[in-house]
Amino acid sequence: MQTTIISPANASFLGIPTVIFSILIPLIGLLVFTYIMAMRRVPLVNAAPDSRFDHASERFFNVLKIWLGQYRQPRYMVAGIVHIVIFFGFLILSIRATSLVIIGFSEDFALPGFSGTFGHLYNILKDYAATAVLIGCGIAAYRRAVVKPARYAVPAKYGKDHTAEALFVLALISILMISESCFDASLIAANLQQGLEGEYVAPLTLSWLFKSIFMAVPVAALQVMHVLSFYIHDLTFFFFLCFLPLGKHFHVITSIFNVYFMRLKRGNIKPVKYGVKDEDLDDLELFGVKKLEDFTWKHLLDFYSCADCGRCSDNCPANTVGRPLSPRFISIKGRDLIFKSYPILPVKKPAGPGKESEDLIGSIYNEDEIWSCTTCGACEQECPIGIEYIDKIVDLRRGMVDDGNVPQSLQKPLRALEKRGNPYGKMEKKRAAWIKDKEFAAECEVKVLEKGGTASTLYFVDSITSYDDRMMEIARSTAKLLDAMNLDFGVLGKTEKDSGNEVRRFGEEMLFQALREENSAAIEESGASEIVTADPHAYNCLKNEYNDLPPVSHISQTLLAKINSNELKLKPVTDSSKIYTYHDPCYLGRHNDLYDAPRDVLDSIQGLTRVEMEKNRDRAFCCGGGGLMLFYEPEEDQRMGVLRVEMAKEAGANVIVTACPFCLVNMEDAIKVAGLEGEMEAIDLAELVELHLA
Repeated sequence: MQTTIISPANASFLGIPTVIFSILIPLIGLLVFTYIMAMRRVPLVNAAPDSRFDHASERFFNVLKIWLGQYRQPRYMVAGIVHIVIFFGFLILSIRATSLVIIGFSEDFALPGFSGTFGHLYNILKDYAATAVLIGCGIAAYRRAVVKPARYAVPAKYGKDHTAEALFVLALISILMISESCFDASLIAANLQQGLEGEYVAPLTLSWLFKSIFMAVPVAALQVMHVLSFYIHDLTFFFFLCFLPLGKHFHVITSIFNVYFMRLKRGNIKPVKYGVKDEDLDDLELFGVKKLEDFTWKHLLDFYSCADCGRCSDNCPANTVGRPLSPRFISIKGRDLIFKSYPILPVKKPAGPGKESEDLIGSIYNEDEIWSCTTCGACEQECPIGIEYIDKIVDLRRGMVDDGNVPQSLQKPLRALEKRGNPYGKMEKKRAAWIKDKEFAAECEVKVLEKGGTASTLYFVDSITSYDDRMMEIARSTAKLLDAMNLDFGVLGKTEKDSGNEVRRFGEEMLFQALREENSAAIEESGASEIVTADPHAYNCLKNEYNDLPPVSHISQTLLAKINSNELKLKPVTDSSKIYTYHDPCYLGRHNDLYDAPRDVLDSIQGLTRVEMEKNRDRAFCCGGGGLMLFYEPEEDQRMGVLRVEMAKEAGANVIVTACPFCLVNMEDAIKVAGLEGEMEAIDLAELVELHLA
């Protein structure tokens, strides 16, 4: 196309051909970026191994859905939509940015396929994209500087606020949008002033606005503006590229890889060390994570990828009730340590394999912070780029356990688990004592398979339901339901041990291995072809942490199947004044995606009125008492259970239905603490259904 403007490839400045800058800026920028990325790679190489190269097709699908599709962003609607606009605007404009670099020394360059009609259509699209991105940056800057959502705040103990960096990056992006639009608009305006053909400019875009303004600017000034805007864009682009790996915006580069390598299976805990078999664990010199390099390379990639959006901490129940844990700062402190330990410009002691790292506990993380986690999974569910926390926290606990550093309140239940197979320290022979209740025994016969019998269905009771007087009622109700469904079932009795779900999550790996081995042997000997449990923690552990077991179901799944097949009949509710709400147990919901079955069972009871709490399904609020947390004494401002009861009251419910004995303990206790006795009650799903057996 004929033009009156000289391109940056042919212009000169003080007698110096500007093409020299067109070559030097990208060359220097790429060299600096390559060096920075090479240095950022060093800690990943020095880290522990991680097995993330399986299931390529599933991982690729995650990239399409979570990274490209921005699937989780709209969970925070305003911030999510703004991010999506900027993200897709960047993707669209990346094509233009690439071609601009080459146009700097080859005036007529066009990417293959972009020189004809498609190129004109693309120009319209990229003009609207640039405009949308600039508007998005304005909204994002306003939210950061004026609205200041609480999840962005940085408490003094965690260091400086990141608002300045965020605003700086938004300014850089805005400069890119403005300079690119000025570059095009100055050329179009100059051509039109000289009566030459001009590229079509999409209305209400930045280029359209600048073209309208530039029509009153002399061509000589437009010449300067054309070349100047090009080099402002070029310098900003390569400065931005090299700036990204220096802070929290590193996620712009790493997020696609972090999503590709994110965990595919939930409900399980990573092995102590990848490549080491369970039978060889005794040969390991250390367990868990004690120093930075003990983390796996994927977990360090997590640190690099944290966008500091605060969604994890905003949904963390421990953080909400004032415990000394904020998942966001697990990542930020980890990233800061990497930057400190492996600086871009090595000083005095070069970074590398021989460098001695400091102990993480006591310097970067504190004990209470790591023990405060309930492993509910809310943080991982919320993260838009697949950052993992539970495995890191469990590995840090493994390191503390390896050093004998266990909270006082947890030492007794852990010793009891080791000695008796349950955290209460009660005799093994009393594990099936709940069966001996006279009224229950008269109604329901339960096989105790420790005596050599067999059953097609094994009811795995687990510790709390076997030994806690109140929770025994869940065991009896479950047994009555299994009997009503005409299942040939039995329990292991004294040969059953704690499933080990919490034992593994509290870092006692060898104890978990022993519990799993004993339970597996007892289950195999029972001859059962299926396992049913009313405890989500047992359900999760048997399903996801054991090997080669018969299929495992939660009682809600078994009930729903029998209700749907008309093999189980339920009578209508008798008290219409009761309004029910279902509380999602973390290890049934988030860890195993079992949300609908319990609700469908409730809805199958004719006349039952059910409402949803604001936080439900994958955003449900943890009760705070999973497993050994019942024995832990955390520092907190308020109990999680009390908050949950208040949520149920706000929803208009007066009955909280749980499907987990740990949740029931906490809900009943929270009702008392909240002073809502007589107004609210809690009941387990199995108990409720048993009351409505026809």
